[in-house]
Amino acid sequence: MRSEYARDGLDEQGAGDDPLALFARWFDEAVDAGVHEPNAMALATATRDGRPSSRIVLLKGLDARGLAFFTGYGSRKGRELDDNPRAAATMLWHPLQRQVRVEGGVTRLDAAESDAYFASRPRGSQIGAAASPQSQPIPDRTALERRVAEVEQEFAGRDVVRPADWGGYRIAIESIEFWQGRVGRLHDRLRYTREPDGSWTRERLAP
Repeated sequence: MRSEYARDGLDEQGAGDDPLALFARWFDEAVDAGVHEPNAMALATATRDGRPSSRIVLLKGLDARGLAFFTGYGSRKGRELDDNPRAAATMLWHPLQRQVRVEGGVTRLDAAESDAYFASRPRGSQIGAAASPQSQPIPDRTALERRVAEVEQEFAGRDVVRPADWGGYRIAIESIEFWQGRVGRLHDRLRYTREPDGSWTRERLAP
């Protein structure tokens, strides 16, 4: 149950001063390496009184504004983000012995961005989003399948409309840490923190 990490190192010169460029490079290398669902990330939210929960979501956008993902606004994470609009996300690319951790405030994407992404989804995923009362108790699988059939009938022969209670969120990158596994558990950890003027401060953390 113990693996040694000896693939690569991460030094300050190789990392550079721009964490978004480093993130994009690492993401592309994960894709090129054939990592399964390289955009999967563990998303942690918390209630107003600090009770945490986490789950895997898919990263669907990255730019200077932050990391974007989509879900039901009424889901557990949506409700928690309404009450406590901060989150942490972790991406693990195990074959490359790498992690990226992000923390920051969360805002909803505007309707146009959510509409555009929803329109790009496979029709089955659109139907599912419209049919599912995400995170809410349901009687059984049959009830869900019956609701799917109702939505399919409702939108037969026309485009599925994005539900009003489904859309995107963006995590602003206030801090981002890059973790590279190393021999003897002496891992490389570089953390970038955004300053008020938009610049980044980089520091090395002990493993």
